[in-house]
Amino acid sequence: MKITVAPSILAGNLVDLRSSLSQIRESGARWVHIDIMDGHFVPNLTFGPQMVQTLATYKQDLFFDIHLMLEHPEYFVEKFAEAGADLISIHVESPCNIAETLQIIRTLGKQVGLAISPKTATEKILFHLDFVDLVLVMGVHPGFSGQKFIESSWKKIELIREKNPEISIEIDGGVHLGNAGLCIQKGANILVTGTSFFEAPNFQKFVQQIEHE
Repeated sequence: MKITVAPSILAGNLVDLRSSLSQIRESGARWVHIDIMDGHFVPNLTFGPQMVQTLATYKQDLFFDIHLMLEHPEYFVEKFAEAGADLISIHVESPCNIAETLQIIRTLGKQVGLAISPKTATEKILFHLDFVDLVLVMGVHPGFSGQKFIESSWKKIELIREKNPEISIEIDGGVHLGNAGLCIQKGANILVTGTSFFEAPNFQKFVQQIEHE
C-alpha cells in the first residue's frame, strides 16, 4: 500500500498560509491535512469553509484532506465539500447520526473518512469500516498540535488493519521521523505531520524519508 505524507497546514505559517501551501507542494507531498475545530467538540478554534475556499484557489494538484472536529459536522459537510474538500472525515464521537452524515459526504461525491480519538474504544468504529474510504486514528488528544504521541494508538491501527486489510488508515498527531516507521509497520499508510514537517530543515528530504520507509 502506497505511503502518503499529509502535512498539516495548521502547523504552517498562519500569517501566510499560501506560502505554507507552496512549501507542501514543493516538498513532493500531495496531501494537505486541514484541521477544522469549533471550540466545542475540542477546545480550540481554527478555520472555516471560507478559509478552505481561499486556499483552494492555490490548490492546483494538491489533495485537500479535511478533518472535521465539530460537534455538529452534519451542518457543515456540504459547505466544506463546496469549498474544495477532496476527503472529509468526521469523528465517531460526534453526537450526530454518524451513518447518515457519512452518507451525505458520499452523496456529495467526496471520499469518506471517520476519525477516532485516543480514549474511544476501537470497537466503536468497526461497524462503519465497510462504508468509509479512510479511518483517521488520532495519535494525540484532538485540539492542539505539538503533543506527544500516545503509543496505545498503535493497537488501534493494528486492529483496524486486521479487520480491513484494504482500507486507508491515517495517523494524526505526534508523528515524526522517529516513529513514522513503526506507524507504517503497524498498518498506517497515511501519516499526518505538522510541527515535524514545518520544522524540518529540508521538506523534500523529510517526505522522502517517510514515504520510503
